[in-house]
Formats: sequence, C-alpha cells, structure tokens
Amino acid sequence: MSKKTALIAWGGWEGHTPEATGNVVKDILEANGFDVTLVAGTAAFADPKLGDFDLIVPMFTQATIEKEEVENLIAAVKAGSGLAGCHGAMGDSFRAETAYQFMTGGQWVAHPGNIIDYSVQITKPDDPIVAGVGDFDYHSEQYYLHVDPAIEVLATTTFTGEYDAHIDGVVMPVVWKHKYHKARVFYSALGHTADEFKHPQMRTILERGLLWAAR
Repeated sequence: MSKKTALIAWGGWEGHTPEATGNVVKDILEANGFDVTLVAGTAAFADPKLGDFDLIVPMFTQATIEKEEVENLIAAVKAGSGLAGCHGAMGDSFRAETAYQFMTGGQWVAHPGNIIDYSVQITKPDDPIVAGVGDFDYHSEQYYLHVDPAIEVLATTTFTGEYDAHIDGVVMPVVWKHKYHKARVFYSALGHTADEFKHPQMRTILERGLLWAAR
C-alpha cells in the first residue's frame, strides 16, 4: 500500500514562525506514515499535479497569491485533496481572496488583548478529532473570526468584555471541520507559533484533524 502524500507550503508573516511550524507539522505527518513535501512560497499551488496530494497544508499569514495559484489550489481541493491548517497560517492567509475563505470556512478579523489566558470548550465530545480531550485552558491569541454557518464546530471559546466590551459573551468557534465538494477541510485557531505545539491538547487536536482531512 502506497503512503499518503502531503504538501506543506509556507511563507508570509514571520511572526507566526511559518517555516518552524511547517517542520513541526511535517514531523507529525511523517510519524503517521505520510510522504511529506515541504516548500517555501505559493508557487507549488500552481502545479498541475497539485491534486495528486492527499493533503494540502497552507502555512501563510498576510500573504498574497497569484490568480492561477489560488484557482488551482481550490480546484485541487474541490476534486478531493484534503485541506487542513491552523491559526493565521490558514485562517488569515490571503485576505483578498474570498474564494479561498469560502473554502476554509472562516477568516480572522481580531484578537482582542493579544496574548491572553482563555479557555476552550469541546462542543462535540463524541467526534473522533476531539474525543477524550476535554475542555482546557490556553495562553495565546484568542481569535475572533468571521465564520461560515455551514461549518461543523468541534470546539469554542467565549469572549469576555475585558478587552472589547461589545463582544462580551460571544461564543466563537475555535476548531471546525466541513466538507467542501469532494474534500474534507479542517481548521484549528490554535497555534500562534511552533512553540504552542508543546500544548498536548492543541497538538492532539491538530494531529487528528490533519489525519481526518487527508483523502
């Protein structure tokens, strides 16, 4: 039986440690038997053979992408290549590309208070991606996202009014999955830098999400 294949492409804002995070994800996938290609830049998304990958992991924040690259990426996912990622690396990648956001299921818009303590609540404890994880505390950016109501939410966080009064009590998706045409798409808002992969619940959820999304 041939190995599953994954592409991790990284770039964009260095504050999210895209290369280091890409290498952490590469190690996770290789430990699960994947043949992983790790590349810098968006050019790989224009490859006519992009759809041969079982999983595509974008690792870009505040980046730009060429028209033919984003169109080819969307086409590959529509045809069945899984898509998975985390934090701004997938949820704030190409701000001008609404078709990309339509595929991922959400877009970052704010993190009031910046790096803060908050908690994550598991909303679908029977789902294999989050089963047995339980609610947990987290120290990072608490992402406020504009989200697609069609996503299947697996975990949420509740905002207080401490840093922005108008969102007091807002319950926000943190982890979700959904189907996009023939593909599975997974997203976790956790993972500001590569160091956050030391958090056991964060790492477990992302690892399971990556494996679930793969064709």
